[in-house]
Amino acid sequence: MKQQETSNNIQMVDLVGQYQRLESEIDDAIKKVLHSGAFIKGPFVKQFEENLAQYLNVKNVIACGNGTDALQIALMSLDLKAGDEIIVPSFTFIASAEVIALLGLKPVFADVDPDTFNIDTDQLEYLISGKTKAIIPVHLFGQPVNMKKITEIANKHSLWVIEDAAQATGADADVNGSTQKAGTIGHIGCTSFFPSKNLGTYGDGGAIFTNDGKLSEKIRMIANHGSHRKYYHDVVGVNSRLDAIHASILDVKLKHLDDFNRRRREAANRYDEKLKDIHGIQVPKKVEHGSHIFHQYTIKLDENIDRDQLKAKLQEKGIPSMVYYPVPMHLQNAFREHGINSECPVSEKLSKQVLSLPMHTELIKQQQDYITETLKYQIQSI
Repeated sequence: MKQQETSNNIQMVDLVGQYQRLESEIDDAIKKVLHSGAFIKGPFVKQFEENLAQYLNVKNVIACGNGTDALQIALMSLDLKAGDEIIVPSFTFIASAEVIALLGLKPVFADVDPDTFNIDTDQLEYLISGKTKAIIPVHLFGQPVNMKKITEIANKHSLWVIEDAAQATGADADVNGSTQKAGTIGHIGCTSFFPSKNLGTYGDGGAIFTNDGKLSEKIRMIANHGSHRKYYHDVVGVNSRLDAIHASILDVKLKHLDDFNRRRREAANRYDEKLKDIHGIQVPKKVEHGSHIFHQYTIKLDENIDRDQLKAKLQEKGIPSMVYYPVPMHLQNAFREHGINSECPVSEKLSKQVLSLPMHTELIKQQQDYITETLKYQIQSI
């Protein structure tokens, strides 16, 4: 493949290519919904919830409108009071902290590990106060947090654990000698089905997981206007549901999820091999307590490399890249009056060093060769 042809085809996420590979399966699934007339809730949503629960080996899955709703509904189910504190990493997408503030709670921002980018479990206990009620560990970029340590700390201090597994659906985590799926270890797990996610639909969607039957009933009720029975409302809830067409698409993709994650790992291994010896680049660290499924392939650059200049140079050569995330949560204007703890030096440093390269199920070797060769040349020339 010629370089120009290769660069013209590189995308950050190739949703169209993936659809074309699964086109007949997805089209058939959508047609079944259209012919059924069951567009809201109904058998297609129920089937997907049951199949996802079986895949994750969790007792209850409640589908909802999006990943942010999932986090908000999870918090709403815990009977928290205004001013209660929730520990959340600063280096994450805003949804993880946004829902805390929306409910009148206080996000307490924790710093992250400089190599894994996940919450620094060593500092957690220093952040716990008499008002702390929960921890939201985020399995960032597809790599599980050390959930053994999280659960030990949570149990010691009687805290809820709500896992944000929006970027890690299908990742395995090792806890006390057993393997569990990310999102199924804490009291509640949440995920997103945003199109670019490892398991994504063609629109918004999300889900909540729990092994607690009572919590499950409450969560399902909250997501349905606070109602168990139509027009009878026991609590103030929200309207958050996964539409049947999205459920049918996700049910098809769920059958391929292990293959999707395998393809991403293979692409990550190719990147590792090509980039490991390039001075100035640190490839993603893989931990022993879980399996990375590479929602993002994020490198860390040396401090002396101008990340933004490099990003622009790559774009000139037809290579997209993204910065996840340019401003940590504790420095966001939105949390000036809502957050607690402004000391997150690692998060601040990472926000200037990280760069995510194209990563998806359709990425081919020739494209990665071009990306890595161009990246090496541009770093050497800066």
